[in-house]
Amino acid sequence: MKITCCMEHVELALDIIVDEYECAPIIHNVEDEQNIAKACEYCQNEAVYIVST
Repeated sequence: MKITCCMEHVELALDIIVDEYECAPIIHNVEDEQNIAKACEYCQNEAVYIVST
C-alpha cells in the first residue's frame, strides 16, 4: 500500500498504515519516486511524502 500525502496529512497516513498492517511504515519523498500521483490523497494539495508498507 502506498499513500501520497502532504505535510498536513502525513501523521494520518502513518496511523492508517500502522493500524491496517501493524508494521512500521516507510516514508519517501515524492521527488524520489517516478510515475506516482503528485497530489495528497486526503486534500488534493501537493504531495510531499509517500508512506508505504
